[in-house]
Parts: sequence; C-alpha cells; structure tokens
Amino acid sequence: MLDQKMEAAINGQINAEIYSAYLYMSMATWFDAQQLPGMSHWMRVQAQEEWSHTFKFYKYVNERGGRVTLGAIDGPPTEWDSPLAVFEAVAAHEAKVTGLINGLMDLALEIRDHASSSFLQWFIDEQVEEEASAADMVGKMKHAATNPGTILMLDNELAARVFNPPVWLNI
Repeated sequence: MLDQKMEAAINGQINAEIYSAYLYMSMATWFDAQQLPGMSHWMRVQAQEEWSHTFKFYKYVNERGGRVTLGAIDGPPTEWDSPLAVFEAVAAHEAKVTGLINGLMDLALEIRDHASSSFLQWFIDEQVEEEASAADMVGKMKHAATNPGTILMLDNELAARVFNPPVWLNI
C-alpha cells in the first residue's frame, strides 16, 4: 500500500509531468511560428517523453493501491526571444524537475518506502540524461547565435529525433 504522503507527492509530480508536456508543446508551437520545423519536432518528441513519464507515475500509483488525482495545470509561456532562449528555458525547467524528483526520493527515504525509492531511481537516472541533453542543446544554440547558418543545420539535425515508447508504456 502506498503511503498517503507519497501518494500526494507523486500526484503532484504527475501534474508537474503534464505541465512539462504542455510547456514543450508550447515551445513546439513557437518554433513552428519561427519556421523551424526540426526544432518544433524535437519539442514534440520531448512532450511525448514527458507524457510517458506521466503514465509511468500513474501506473505506479495504481499498482501500489493509491489513487491518481489530477489538479489544474497552469498555462505555459508562449513567447521567447530566440531559439537559444527556448533551450535555456528547457535547461532551467529540467533542473527544476530534477529538484522535484530528488524531493520525492528524499520523502521515500524519510518514510522508509523502499519500493518508491527503487521506482524513483529510474527517474533520477533519467534526469541526468535530460539535463545533459538540455545543456548540449544550449551549447549548440550558443554556437548558432554567432554563426547564423548553423541554425538551419541544427534544425535539420533535430528533425531526426525519434520517440521510442518504452516497453512498459501500455496505454
């Protein structure tokens, strides 16, 4: 049985994951308006990944006998000054999500919920990858800011990103 504190905290994280997907879709629409379809595609794939995280948490709460409850989701920003600003926002957002995941792990350790601790380790590892990916994109965008032709090459590169649904994602 899932501890009530952990259930409430994970429900908060589910809402945070939904917001992340919403944020990345907003970024995708901004890139579409800038006629950068590859970057828009990258953001849509990122949104799909966030939805998969949502369902991983959803499934876990149900498997542990808890109940998923959804709250209101704030509207995301809709305007950025540049592609670099968008990816800097991605990096800041992923750092925030890392903090949220770490807070869940802290709670699991505090209440000695070993099952949740084990479950959350996947997300901790995932956030290392997410932050590294965001940092990589910020670096590339900084380079592109000083070399204008690079932005179109990056746009083409980002169009190749593929979402590979995890095996456990059965929705």
